[in-house]
Amino acid sequence: MVYDVVVVGGSGVDTTVYVPALPLPYADTHVVPPVVDRIGNTGSGVALGCHALGLRVKLVDLIGDDPQGALVRDHLAARGVEFGWAVVPEGTRRSVLLVGPDGRRTSLFDPRAAAGQRLPEELYRPAIRGARHVHVSITDFSRHLLPELRALGVPTSTDLHDWDGENDYHRDFAYSADLVFLSSAGLGDPSRVMRDVIARGRASLVVCTAGAAGSYLLAEGADEVRHVRAAPLPGPVRDSDGAGDAFVSAFLYGRLRGLPPEECARLGAVSGAHACTSEGTHENPADEDTLLGRAHGPSDAPGAGRAHGPR
Repeated sequence: MVYDVVVVGGSGVDTTVYVPALPLPYADTHVVPPVVDRIGNTGSGVALGCHALGLRVKLVDLIGDDPQGALVRDHLAARGVEFGWAVVPEGTRRSVLLVGPDGRRTSLFDPRAAAGQRLPEELYRPAIRGARHVHVSITDFSRHLLPELRALGVPTSTDLHDWDGENDYHRDFAYSADLVFLSSAGLGDPSRVMRDVIARGRASLVVCTAGAAGSYLLAEGADEVRHVRAAPLPGPVRDSDGAGDAFVSAFLYGRLRGLPPEECARLGAVSGAHACTSEGTHENPADEDTLLGRAHGPSDAPGAGRAHGPR
């Protein structure tokens, strides 16, 4: 089997709590709507998003022999996403998401990491050999695959999320991938960090998402950072969690079709906006018809809606 995208790491379960305000004011008790457990985390989002767009996808990961691991397996199986896993005693990654009335969220992340964790070779090696693209989540056990992926010459990407440009944990990923995504949320000067990634790493392109401000692209050898505006919302904001993963999925879809970076970012913006209008992290990713229809249809006209997008 030749895969369009292999996603390494990053599955888990989100416990979503819809709260009356963020930051949540102190009180002994807040009465909230039903608390929901759903598939979550970044690797799940990219795999599900790419699959919904018609790409051949496999996700490989370490999970627990626990109810959360069963939820991840069952969700992916029900949607036809191929999943290879190995069981670790630390259990399945979890997040508690506090989502405010405007759809913005705060994530409390439990990585369930342990020193020395490794993906078994038989789990990932057949998948990455010949893959058109490998997306590496910033789980610590994914780090050991980076030299092997370089040796194989497989195109790679990673998402640094809200990296501040200084934390050493992210540097291996930042300087080893061919395509680097990150958010402006933790950056005082995104262009400086983007230029540093290009100068010190392997990336030919760095993409920085900035919510309602759109996204910014810096290509290797380019003098200027290019801007792509956010997409208008197709409906009211329900939950912005997962919008960044939706952006990455659609960007990879465009890249594998040979589209220029600006058009890939345009698709990413549409997919991210779609995710913001869906309740849950990865419940309803945009399919190919929805993505292309909104990217090139009348709803994309300026002023069609308030922009909101992934960070």
